[in-house]
Amino acid sequence: MTLEDLGWNADFAKAFKPLAVKGWKPARLIRDNKITYGALLEGGDELEVIMSGKVYHDAENDAALPAVGDWVAIDEGKESEEPMIRARLERQSCFSRKLPGKSSEEQVMAANVNVVVVMTDAGADYNPRRLERYFMLIEKSRAKAVVLINKSDLFPAELNEEVKQEISELNPDADVHVTSAILNEGLGVLKTYLQKGVSITLVGSSGVGKSTLVNQLLGEDWQWTSDVNELTGKGRHTTTARELIVLDEGGILIDNPGIREVQMWTDENTLRDSFSDIEELAGNCKFHDCKHGPDKGCAIRSGVEDGSLDVERYESFLKLEEEIEELKKRQKKRQMLVERRAKRDNRVKARNLDDRIERQREENPERF
Repeated sequence: MTLEDLGWNADFAKAFKPLAVKGWKPARLIRDNKITYGALLEGGDELEVIMSGKVYHDAENDAALPAVGDWVAIDEGKESEEPMIRARLERQSCFSRKLPGKSSEEQVMAANVNVVVVMTDAGADYNPRRLERYFMLIEKSRAKAVVLINKSDLFPAELNEEVKQEISELNPDADVHVTSAILNEGLGVLKTYLQKGVSITLVGSSGVGKSTLVNQLLGEDWQWTSDVNELTGKGRHTTTARELIVLDEGGILIDNPGIREVQMWTDENTLRDSFSDIEELAGNCKFHDCKHGPDKGCAIRSGVEDGSLDVERYESFLKLEEEIEELKKRQKKRQMLVERRAKRDNRVKARNLDDRIERQREENPERF
């Protein structure tokens, strides 16, 4: 197994040069065990490694800590020492969401990923508004968006095609495929993206068939799946932890647990790009400061009234805009708190230093 098989490229090699002279080796993280990590080295050797204190303290936040998919520098140490992560290379892409709840923190779902595959179905799981959120996160990550409308065997062909068309209209840049993991349909489609050195990640709600598809890719029961629930049409067990898997036929898979909340981790520019149709329509309003309410000459209101603008899509845009603004406020508040704590700590350190100097002066006056 070469480094290129793991996703290594010329940019990573250039970034690693100053680290190589220290005798450290490049490795890609395949598993996060909370206290330790699983790391793959050139040749396919897997090591259980720990994070150095410097890497931990240098990280600005939890999202900057090593994550599954990251390239790191490993110090194998002496025989009696544990292998240690000495540095993390800068990510070339990062698929993230905001941590669920009222947090203002980023949660990394896959580092250095090239393709994000969103799995859904044409039934109860299909939600255009949730897909809009996925598309925004994918665009922010700089990865390619692919959607698999799975479990096609459970729904009429006409419905599957209708959902495919709707998704394509939501994001013309996304590749959309109708599949059935149970019937082995779509496996070939997924393999077209799994080229040597290409990293993809699977995301979606629990029970949409991700584990079944992963098992088929690996040719074994890598993840246990139970019978399908007769009421929901979903499996009762799916992935419980992120893991990077290098496939024998080429390509790298980062599997993710089922996602219940697609919390926004993005900015206004990505929002505007994702809803460019609304931005373009708003540009036709009579007044540049139009509030898109009862104002005369409002193109947004006219679009909603004549049906050219889907009201649910517009409401989704407003909700996302509000979420992003709220995230900005929380981040600013957190930054102010961090800065206050830093200033307080610096004052305490200064006082302690003054006290220590004063004690030394009293104990050794001849030195001062």
